[in-house]
Amino acid sequence: MKTSYLPSIIKQFEYYKSLGDKTFETLNLEELQKEFEEDSNSISIITKHIVGNMLSRWTNFLTEDGEKESRHRDLEFQDTYASKDDLVNDWNKGWNCLFEAITPLTETDLERIIYIRNQGHTVTEAINRQLAHYSYHIGQIVFLGKLVKGKNWQSLSIPKGNSSKYNAEKFSKEKGRRHFTDDLWVF
Repeated sequence: MKTSYLPSIIKQFEYYKSLGDKTFETLNLEELQKEFEEDSNSISIITKHIVGNMLSRWTNFLTEDGEKESRHRDLEFQDTYASKDDLVNDWNKGWNCLFEAITPLTETDLERIIYIRNQGHTVTEAINRQLAHYSYHIGQIVFLGKLVKGKNWQSLSIPKGNSSKYNAEKFSKEKGRRHFTDDLWVF
């Protein structure tokens, strides 16, 4: 883990950010705010929640509890975005906060204890917790985007019917150590 965890985790976060970015690119504000059922979460609301979580967790990550007093989690579930640009700017603000917190970390930081709601976590545990949380919600964002676009959705992973072609491409390369995001297909 000495030289692989931090670069790998940064690539994982970049990958999930890119899934959100690509979904946002295909949708307008009305589509981002579409709720399929009353009181369900739209892409816009999920985004607002992720951003609120990111700003709380990653601001002063090593020195303050990850649940900031300034965070009003319940308000994250009220859609207040007036434009798609506002949503995207907020999204990028959250991600910038995350990357500014984890990029300078060193291997020795990984065993430090930080707190989220007074529960101690090693830095590694806290990072893994947030990766799981964000990937869960970004999966929701992608799925809702697919529902909104219907047949006009362009797959962000291996499209149905292309697994053999994708595998042939992967197996045509020499075995080697690399991150799966290093040579993702553009779908």
